[in-house]
Amino acid sequence: MLTAVYKSKKKADTFLFIEKRDDFSKVPEPLMTMFGQPQYVMIINLAKRTQLGVADLDTLKQSLSDQGYYLQIPPPEENLLSELRKQNGVDSD
Repeated sequence: MLTAVYKSKKKADTFLFIEKRDDFSKVPEPLMTMFGQPQYVMIINLAKRTQLGVADLDTLKQSLSDQGYYLQIPPPEENLLSELRKQNGVDSD
């Protein structure tokens, strides 16, 4: 299973996986607007992969089959001050 990978110029560490290179026809227009001009990164053969960065490979494959695309966004940043306050029993609100 081949997939084309694009990165967003608007959103850091955000990647879009599609079935065919330069074919964004299955990607919803609001998503393309948010994503911005896609910058081509590479073609990946998912059949030869056991893992793929932070993406769950099974979810990625399922999304490609069902929707024709997969959007990978970075995990939310930790609020270290809030975590420290919780550890020390201080409410952050």
